Amino acid sequence: MTWTHPIRLADLARGPVRLKLEADEATRKTLAKSLDLVSLKSFQCDMTIRPWLDGAEIDGRLLAVVEQTCGVTLDDFDQTIDTRFDLRVVPAGSPNAPAESEGGEIELDPEAPDPPDVLEGDVIDAAAYALEHLALNLDPFPRKPGATFDYTPETREESPFAALLKLKGGEG
Repeated sequence: MTWTHPIRLADLARGPVRLKLEADEATRKTLAKSLDLVSLKSFQCDMTIRPWLDGAEIDGRLLAVVEQTCGVTLDDFDQTIDTRFDLRVVPAGSPNAPAESEGGEIELDPEAPDPPDVLEGDVIDAAAYALEHLALNLDPFPRKPGATFDYTPETREESPFAALLKLKGGEG
C-alpha cells in the first residue's frame, strides 16, 4: 500500500490548491515500518500548491509524532516533528529544469535557491512530498531527552611481563 494524493498541474490553472493531508492508522503503520520507526502516532500536513512558471510551488507545514528507539538507553520515546518546507517542481522537458553539464552532472550554487524538482509527468504527488520531508526531519541517531552515554573503560595497569606470563599459560 502506498500513500498518494495526486494533483495535476492543469488543476492549478484555476488557482492555488490547499490540502490537508492526514494519514489514517493503517497508513501510519505502513509508513512507520518503511521508515524504520517503532510507530507513527500522528502525521498531518497542510499544503498550498500554486502555479509557478510552467510548474508549481509547494509550501507546507508538517506535524507528526514519531516513536523511535533511543540509541543510548534502547527505550522507546516519542518525538514531535513540526516543520515547514517549500519547494518548486517543473514537468520533464521544461526550460526551467536544472541544466545538466556535459558529464551529466547538475551544477549547484550553494548560495542560490534549490533548483526545482523535475516531475516524471504532469502530476504532483503531494503525499510523497509530505513523506519525504518527514523522512528528512527524522533524527538518524535518536536520543531520548536526558539520556547520556557514560562509558569508562576498565583501567587496570598490567605490566608487559604479566601479559607474557598469561600468554605462556601462567598466572598473572
